[in-house]
Amino acid sequence: MYGSITMKKNDIHVTADGRRLLVMHGHELDAVVQNMRWLAFLGDVGYEVLLKANQPLNWLRRHIGLGYWSLSSFAKQRIKNAVSFVGKFEEAVVRYAADHKVTGVVCGHIHWPVIRKIGGIDYYNTGDWVESSSCLLEDYSGKIHLLRDLYPEHHRKTAAQRTAEEADASAEVEELTTS
Repeated sequence: MYGSITMKKNDIHVTADGRRLLVMHGHELDAVVQNMRWLAFLGDVGYEVLLKANQPLNWLRRHIGLGYWSLSSFAKQRIKNAVSFVGKFEEAVVRYAADHKVTGVVCGHIHWPVIRKIGGIDYYNTGDWVESSSCLLEDYSGKIHLLRDLYPEHHRKTAAQRTAEEADASAEVEELTTS
């Protein structure tokens, strides 16, 4: 428990239209994470290097008028083994969800945003905030939508523009609180 927030390994979410979805992270079904921790560590280090390399690359892209581009996402999508891993991971998650007698599963872990049906189970992957700027949103009817590129204007702005906007916003807040 963290105040009014309860942390759980996984849980069942009932959508507005009555469907039962298993909500989980997904790492517990990752064979690499569970059985080859050294390889998972090596992959994590590589991922961090790509994220760091992405910063100067996107600084340059912004200054020549191009939008945000994720180097790590590009690398993952181009590696044949990654594609095979993703497919096996998704199948494992769907089998795990079926054991819970649900109609679908919501997970993350592999940062590959998608909504699809796999073997009669609705599969929802949230993606992530960093690489794909994605999330899932349930509307009032229970339909789940995948939102991508949530803050494209942020990726197109220079650091100086973002700093100036943050300073302007802080000044407005200060003005409101002092008047």
